[in-house]
Amino acid sequence: MTDTQLEAQVAQSDGGKVAGARDFLVSTRGEMDKVSWPSRDELTKATRAVLIGSLVIGVVIGLVDKVLTLILVDGVAAIAR
Repeated sequence: MTDTQLEAQVAQSDGGKVAGARDFLVSTRGEMDKVSWPSRDELTKATRAVLIGSLVIGVVIGLVDKVLTLILVDGVAAIAR
């Protein structure tokens, strides 16, 4: 059955929502079968890279925050005295 025929059948039936949902799930399953999933080794390496990158970025942002706090808060307070 072609997509156009299926759409026409869904539009004509009273249970169009149910048939539409079923068609969506069937199509989704077909697309998921086409996905190229990573191997366990690739997944482990990618996860490790994301965790290390997040940690490095967090430390850098923390250091920049600390430096700016010292300059803007403590520095301005010292000038105001």
